[in-house]
Amino acid sequence: MMYQRYKDGWVEVISGCMFAGKTEELIRRIKVLEFAKKEIMVFKPKIDNRYSDTKVVSHAGSSVESTVISDPKEILALVRPSTEVVAIDEVQFFDDSICEVCNLLAARHKRVMCAGLDMDFRGEPFGPMPKLITQAEFVTKLTAVCNKCGAPATRTQRMINGRPANYHDPVVLVGASESYEARCRHCHEVIDHPVLKEE
Repeated sequence: MMYQRYKDGWVEVISGCMFAGKTEELIRRIKVLEFAKKEIMVFKPKIDNRYSDTKVVSHAGSSVESTVISDPKEILALVRPSTEVVAIDEVQFFDDSICEVCNLLAARHKRVMCAGLDMDFRGEPFGPMPKLITQAEFVTKLTAVCNKCGAPATRTQRMINGRPANYHDPVVLVGASESYEARCRHCHEVIDHPVLKEE
């Protein structure tokens, strides 16, 4: 990425399915920038308390301290003028106002780094992610490994009592490996999907 060609202030998004390493990549970027003595603020949604109430934690166990918020607009009040980088994990859990917040931060010459699921368990666009991806200067799409066949996985498979979830189940169900698997397009299953009916 030729960042030096850009004026200060842009948005970058790390997307993909669960277990693709999105949070791990976000933390890696944060650590690199910390080493470079950049002033960074990290945020995460209150709903995501799987591994920690206050830290951003990857499935692999890497972590960084963060500020927990319920509303994206809280970020605007909390970011200091001296803050150079704003990192936000699990952005799919926020509403569309996260896009406005990211654009405002970029306009204020902040580097904004976001990580989130691009698709929900149904294989459909998740929350604000489509809009955020189209507005970002840089987008990184990561893949996992399909739990069934070993192919590159781009979908998140929700499992309920050992069975694929139903299309009509609630979109948001916070969980990890006890509820979700990474799947490729061909192994991804959603019961009663209106388009992808089982043959």
